[in-house]
Amino acid sequence: MSTTLPADDGQARCRWCLATPEYQHYHDTEWGFPVADDRHLFEKLSLEAFQSGLSWRTILAKRENFRAAFKRFDIDAVARFDEKDVERLLADAGIVRHRGKIEAVIYNARCAQALIAQEGSLATYVWSYEAPHAAPFQSASSSVASVALSKDLKKRGWKFVGPTTVYAFMQAVGLINDHAQACVIRAQVDLARTKFQRPSVC
Repeated sequence: MSTTLPADDGQARCRWCLATPEYQHYHDTEWGFPVADDRHLFEKLSLEAFQSGLSWRTILAKRENFRAAFKRFDIDAVARFDEKDVERLLADAGIVRHRGKIEAVIYNARCAQALIAQEGSLATYVWSYEAPHAAPFQSASSSVASVALSKDLKKRGWKFVGPTTVYAFMQAVGLINDHAQACVIRAQVDLARTKFQRPSVC
């Protein structure tokens, strides 16, 4: 089966993104483009954790609600959340109301603070796991790099960061260009990755 299909403009795109208009917009403007902002990286990792067991469409539809509920994923702000915030979030119909995932995001924010203090930034740490090559086939759900990153995050105390979740995160923030070879967006991502200045320890 081909990994691409023609979109409305006649150009080939990754097959998965043509399921809904929301997917295609996300695919064309975000997925795979490199990210170096700590807040954005934390948001993406948190949303991938919420997506576990659900469709990404559900998360995209609720993304602005998630941003409002979690202070736009400001790491320091989320790290200060307490039990009252957990109860507030469990009552928020605009997000996925899963206690374990909500508590994990708060706990992970505190882990992120410790990691940033040690590594300089979340971006510096994450980009040290950049994958040099895409997976041999697009349907892969993990990689050597995602297993390694997952293992180290868990060692540091992070929750809901299994290899599959981490691999989806790596695909999303440009640590790997997993657009299909024939996808029109692949070249754009390759160019963005070429121009991207990898974060380094200050």
